Amino acid sequence: MICTPLIKPLQPLVRHTRTPRVWLFDLDNTLHDASHAIFGHINQSMTRAVMQSLDIGEEEASALRKTYWARYGATLIGMVRHHNVKAADFLHLSHDFDIAGNTKIEKNLSAMLNAVPGIKYVVTNAPMHYARIVLDRLNVRHCFAGICSINEMCLQGRFRPKPSPALMQQLLVQLQCEPTRTILVEDTLKNLKTAKLLNMKTVHIFHRGTPFSSTQRMRPAYVDLRVNSVQQLLTHPFALSA
Repeated sequence: MICTPLIKPLQPLVRHTRTPRVWLFDLDNTLHDASHAIFGHINQSMTRAVMQSLDIGEEEASALRKTYWARYGATLIGMVRHHNVKAADFLHLSHDFDIAGNTKIEKNLSAMLNAVPGIKYVVTNAPMHYARIVLDRLNVRHCFAGICSINEMCLQGRFRPKPSPALMQQLLVQLQCEPTRTILVEDTLKNLKTAKLLNMKTVHIFHRGTPFSSTQRMRPAYVDLRVNSVQQLLTHPFALSA
């Protein structure tokens, strides 16, 4: 069982066979449709967390949240760097809602994941407690050997979430995997661009609810495969070939 500073095991009693092929799956709008209900709750909860942490009004908190997300890729980073907010406290506040009840079930996802050759991990900018609840609700936690959540994405004392090249490079080192045999599955193009620069394989799950998706008309050169859902990927020859 792989356990590194970046990767934490999801199922201590499950043993995954080591293979040369490694899958890194994003979570929201990749393994499940977060735009169905989850993202609305996260937006509200995130703004409320900024308000409570800084004792400011909703309008100011909303603007600050969006500024930090655009600048750093995660509101958490701005809150930690500029306001000395404790990361664990903020991650809890920003995802404090009925997660399981708002997670849309994806039919047959567990069976399809298990049918695809290769060892699989979750790599998400979401917090660990949120990711575990979603994976349990989807009934797929047992399909993955481990997870890298934003809780672990800290290098040299600073949070480095996706699309950080340093993060992706460290993941490859700690998993001891060959970049050309490692596949990143994502709904966010900038994360896939970083992966391709490191010679990884890339799969784009196109989702209309993902920010800036309206500009994603064509498949960029750094994307090896573009599909409209994780189910489409898992039944594609790209995934099923060993």
